Amino acid sequence: MQKAKLVIIGSGPAGYTAAIYAARANLQPVLYEGFFSGIAGGQLMTTTEVENYPGFPEGITGPDLMANFRKQAQRFGTILLQDDVVEVDFSKQPFIIKGKNNAHEALSVIISTGATANLLDIPGTREGEFWQKGVTACAVCDGAMPIFRNRPLFVIGGGDSAVEEATFLTKFGSKVYLVHRRDKLRASKIMQDRALNHPKIEILWDSNITNVTGDQVVKQVTIQNVKTNKETVYDAAGVFFAVGHTPNTGFLGGQVELHENKYIKVVSGTSQTSVPLVFAAGDAQDHVYRQAVTAAGSGCMAAIEAERELSARGLIS
Repeated sequence: MQKAKLVIIGSGPAGYTAAIYAARANLQPVLYEGFFSGIAGGQLMTTTEVENYPGFPEGITGPDLMANFRKQAQRFGTILLQDDVVEVDFSKQPFIIKGKNNAHEALSVIISTGATANLLDIPGTREGEFWQKGVTACAVCDGAMPIFRNRPLFVIGGGDSAVEEATFLTKFGSKVYLVHRRDKLRASKIMQDRALNHPKIEILWDSNITNVTGDQVVKQVTIQNVKTNKETVYDAAGVFFAVGHTPNTGFLGGQVELHENKYIKVVSGTSQTSVPLVFAAGDAQDHVYRQAVTAAGSGCMAAIEAERELSARGLIS
């Protein structure tokens, strides 16, 4: 079993940024890039244009942005492993990290495994259909794209996140339809009032989207009333899933403290988890912002804190 000062589990903006800072601090980090799928880069690998990441005034594709992050981490000596972590043991020092093809003893660990957007299996929304061609799971990331401007947009969901996404999209769409399968919203009272009273939001109660169609991009959606089964076709430019995210924390086996929603709990203002020398960064611990830039910032924090803690404990010189 190989030894490491720091193992980073998961890539994406948080993991790669942590690796950049850790490598420059001579921690010689080992980064397990893959998680479940084995594809490095996280959710941005399925995103087309990224227009809100600082430093790219003309925008950049998600895969290109992650390729840049990766090259920079590699430049400073990060050991990159395209491997999935399947098991960890935080019960004693050094920690044990087991991948499908590798294993390490680590003095410290940064968890940056992200979260996965919950999707519904609707014809037309899948990979190879209209996913990222008008179908997305992040209004804040994609809502300002030209294809959505002054066009009818549809948000699926009934909670606070769905109302937030719908409200945000009113800045760009001609009208925003909130599609909810029940006859009342699950959102908080203040958020319900916001949706019910907004002149550009219309709630389609007791309804599901059953089909998404178009040519190169989304053009129409089919809405079915779940009580009458009546179907209505609407013109549409975009479909936004807002049915929550699932953090990729199951592999931890309860060894670090989690919130009720399964996101990793960290000490306020830090990246420190309930286990000393185990840190968390990015969407695995952030259920509020979930942006590339905030993930990168938290990766920086985690690496700095890891270096400081290792030095304070005399584990590195």
